[in-house]
Amino acid sequence: MPAFLTPELGLIFWQLVIFLLVLFLLAKFAWKPILSSLKEREDSIESALRMADQAKIEMQQLKAGNEKLLADARLERDRMMQEATVMANQHRETERARATAEANTIIQQAREAIQQEKNAALAEVKNTAAKLSVDIAERILRRELAEPAAQTQLVDSYLKDVKLN
Repeated sequence: MPAFLTPELGLIFWQLVIFLLVLFLLAKFAWKPILSSLKEREDSIESALRMADQAKIEMQQLKAGNEKLLADARLERDRMMQEATVMANQHRETERARATAEANTIIQQAREAIQQEKNAALAEVKNTAAKLSVDIAERILRRELAEPAAQTQLVDSYLKDVKLN
């Protein structure tokens, strides 16, 4: 067999001594810091996971709270819109009624003014007709009664009418 495959007893001894020495040095100086840093790392990871879970729960609570606030805001907006619509309709109806009343008043005043103008015009026409009638009668009488015989005949006819009545 080749020599490098079969180690001698001295080599095995020294390898075992070096191995035990390295093992002792690692156990004395390195294992505790390595294990403590691993423990710290494990604790920090566990703490981070707990904090992440807590943050997740808080986010869910905030989201639920936001959704509730949003729903409340929507309800309030709808209520306000309904109130505004009702108020606008009431205002529109009030203004329509006021405008109708005002228009009726103006129409009534216009009718009264037209009636007054009509009455005044009729009175003026009657006065003018009466004046014209009097003027025409006066002219006719002057022409007919210009002669004394015609005057006597007219007086006699009036007297006959009076005696008959």
